[in-house]
Amino acid sequence: MMEATKVRVTQSDIARVAGVHNTTVSLALRNCPAIPETTRRRIQAVAEKMGYYPDPALRALVAYRRGLRSNVRQQTVAYVTNWDTRWGWRDAPAQARFYAGAQRKAAQFGYLIEHFWLGEPGMTQPRLSNVLFHRGITGVILAAHRADSNEVIEFDWARLSAVKIGCFPHLPSLHRVVDDQGGGVRLAMRQALAAGYERIGLVMPRSWDDLVDQAWSTVSLAAQSRLAASQRVPILLYQDRLEGPASSFGVHSKIVDLPLLHRWYTHYRPDVVLAFSPSIGAQLRELGLSIPDTVAYADLVLDEGEQHGAGVRQNSERVGEIATEMVVGLMQQNICGIPEVPTATLVEGSWVEGESLPTRRGRSARTSPDPLVDPDCVLTRSA
Repeated sequence: MMEATKVRVTQSDIARVAGVHNTTVSLALRNCPAIPETTRRRIQAVAEKMGYYPDPALRALVAYRRGLRSNVRQQTVAYVTNWDTRWGWRDAPAQARFYAGAQRKAAQFGYLIEHFWLGEPGMTQPRLSNVLFHRGITGVILAAHRADSNEVIEFDWARLSAVKIGCFPHLPSLHRVVDDQGGGVRLAMRQALAAGYERIGLVMPRSWDDLVDQAWSTVSLAAQSRLAASQRVPILLYQDRLEGPASSFGVHSKIVDLPLLHRWYTHYRPDVVLAFSPSIGAQLRELGLSIPDTVAYADLVLDEGEQHGAGVRQNSERVGEIATEMVVGLMQQNICGIPEVPTATLVEGSWVEGESLPTRRGRSARTSPDPLVDPDCVLTRSA
């Protein structure tokens, strides 16, 4: 006996049960703010109870037809920063790449990215929120906020689809996209161990660690705790020697006092140093240390122009792309406001082999189990 074909629930069916017009159902299911929230929730509850789901083929057809139309008026996504100066965040390479990635992806979708600076003279958060509303801008990417600018952003979030790049500000709790900084430390440590190095030291400015909510130091400490006591090297977490704004995170924020670096190296004798700038490698050479003969070196924020050094190259442009993909998706679905359950998307870095961290002479690559993985937490697949 043939099984009866399940009849698809339509929006007309929902309209009949809910006692509203078909257009009201369509707008409610797309979270259109023109429909009162109580009505939206009631219609959405009816649709869920009836087992309604959108027709993916129909959605694809609508998207295709929209794509054929020329954009008479391009929609704009606001890229909001809160730095010491309007464009000072561009001095931080990752921040500049976030913006470039966001611009490129927005152009592919037919959108524009427009930069807004919260430090603009006379600008307040409520005022900028009103500016966005009156200009019809409903999409916002919060990006390039200083670690010390952690006040709540007072926008009218109920009218905005928003995504955050990075960790700051902590509030509001929006969906966010970040470089996987902790994963970069873990990746570099595993590569160093696999190349035959045993004592891995991390040299890091405190401000950089604060900017990523201590992701670097947290992962490093956790990884060091899994090594034998003889292999552990404490982090050299130093206070920045700045020659400019505290939030610029330029080259000077990566410089450590040579006597401090000398004492740390002499006392702990690491086989390899992980750091955040070629300037630390240059300082090691100032101490008379040869890289990689005396000590190996890997940069955790490897510059794209670096040809010979080993390290982690962060895929920061992809962070900007994903943030744009997310905010455009929210805009197209008319999903506004602060999410009940915010999500964090981590973008992994890529390991780059280099002359500064070769396989140690006389030692083959590690073939034993990864010491940074807890053996009690490894999942195995049964035959």
